[in-house]
This record gives sequence, C-alpha cells and structure tokens, in this order.
Amino acid sequence: MGDVAVGARSGHDGEEHRGRPVEAADPAADSAVTPGSDSGATEDGTTTQARGGGSGDSTPKAKKQRSFWKELPILIGIALVLALLIKTFLVQAFSIPSDSMQNTLQQGDRVLVDKLTPWFGSEPERGEVVVFHDPDNWLAGEPTVDPNALQTFLSWIGLMPSATEKDLIKRVIGVGGDTVSCSGTGPLKVNGKALDEASYVYAGNTPCSQDDQGGQFTVKVPKGYIWVMGDHRQNSRDSRYNQSDKHHGMVPVDDVVGRAIVKAWPINRWGTLPKPDTFDQAGINDHASASAALTVAPQGVALLGVVPVALWRRRKAAVERTR
Repeated sequence: MGDVAVGARSGHDGEEHRGRPVEAADPAADSAVTPGSDSGATEDGTTTQARGGGSGDSTPKAKKQRSFWKELPILIGIALVLALLIKTFLVQAFSIPSDSMQNTLQQGDRVLVDKLTPWFGSEPERGEVVVFHDPDNWLAGEPTVDPNALQTFLSWIGLMPSATEKDLIKRVIGVGGDTVSCSGTGPLKVNGKALDEASYVYAGNTPCSQDDQGGQFTVKVPKGYIWVMGDHRQNSRDSRYNQSDKHHGMVPVDDVVGRAIVKAWPINRWGTLPKPDTFDQAGINDHASASAALTVAPQGVALLGVVPVALWRRRKAAVERTR
C-alpha cells in the first residue's frame, strides 16, 4: 500500500518530498470533517460519506426560550395558589383589633396562626393564645370594616389579615373537664390550683374582676369546649361575660382556627407566644391523666391483640421460606 501525504500543500506542485513522489490527493481529503460525523477513510483507502447526505450544518438548533413576560403570569399564578394553600392549611396572618390581650398583644399587631396541628387532631391546651370564630355573637356592637377590592383579595389568599372574618383572640384557661373559678380579686384557679399570672396579665389588673356581670364565677368546662379569657382582665369581653349565650360562655373546639405562635409585625415587637409555665404546675392535670387513660385503654387492648397476630404471620412466612 502506498504512503498517503498528510502535510499541507507547499505551493511547489509536483515537487518530491525527500525523494518520495507526491501522490494525488483524494478529493474527499480536502473536505472539512465536523466532529461526530461518520466520514473517514477505510483501510483500503476508500472514504465513507457523512450520514444524511446533507451539506448543511448538522448541529441541532437551540430551543427558543420563552420570554420573561410570558412566564410572569404563570409564576404569579403558582405563587397565588401556594399562598392560598398555605393560608388554608398551614399558617394565616391575623390583625389584633383591640386592647383585650395587652400587654401580650397590642392593637395593630400582626400574628401568625398555626392552622396545621388541628388537622392532626390536636386540641387547644391551657395557656395557649388561640384564634377562634365568634361562638355566639360575642362581637355584637363592634364596628365593622369595609375593605376595598384589593384588600379583600389579598386577605382571601392570606397575604393580608382578614378584615371581615368575625374572629377573636384570647388565652385558653380551661379545657374539657376543668373547673375554673374566680373569687374576689384572685387568684384565678384551675382544678383548685392557683395560677401565677404575673408574666402575662396586664400590669395593674387583678386576675379576677369584682363585678356582678360575670367577674366572679365557678364553671365546669364540658368536653369539646374551652374557657378563654383576655390578658387585659378589666378590658376583655371573654367567656366570663358571655355566660348567657347558648354555650354558656364556652368556645366549641370546632370553632378554633388555630394557635397564635408568633408576633410577626411590627418588627420591633417580633417574638413567640409560648405557653406560661404556671399551666404545667403539679396537680393541675390530674383529671386529664385519668381521662387520657380511658382514651388510651381501648387502643392498648387493640395493640395487645395485634402483636400476637403479627408475630404469628412472621413465623408462618419464615417457615414457608425454609420449605
């Protein structure tokens, strides 16, 4: 087989290179070969042609990007759907309309309310600050707000506190099965245990109000209800002053929207809303422990019945695998 010239033409056509004749170049050798093509020389000197037979550029054209202005409505739509889902199932912002929760919350504060835990069967606990729907016209006579269309839309998707929903915010004092009592100026008692409320009751207020409209009371909270009171005791129309309604001042657990967990606005008042330690004192939960035992007992019996069955099935499966 003859040698093939691989150098560039020098311009002296017909000149021999170091005593060897210059062979005629194959016409295909002068054609540019793009990377990735199937052109090339075989062992016997013949050439193969590129697939497709096309003489144009075989590089695929880049897909044209969608313009920002065409994508913007899609992004806005996704953001609105996410905001609506978050507001419905996770967290919602509420605005504090009055001074009934001072100094814990001030009028105009924005709080974030956890709406997720009630979906998993969690019920309000003593000491928590909760938002709930008006149980039975507690807000009668309160001024109503007439929001514009933009405010209505933003509150509907959860980007702004609702101005029209009739919701209240108070602290849970008693839950189902509790006995709550107030005598004189206090202290407030739950199941016979005096509460130390200095950390959240408005400065200068007494835990109990001395009046004949409801400030002095002893109540038993039914199952499925809570007893609520404002932290500004002498400026809060709460369970005490609604004992003549159809629920006798109690709030149905089903009306609870969720637990207020964070003061989000203004920034200089940002902070969490923890449950005060006084609600965890020894003896206050004694009745709840008995109730929990009754609730858990059927589940325990079911567990005792399920475990032997599960062990029997596993043993049976092991025997079948060894056959």
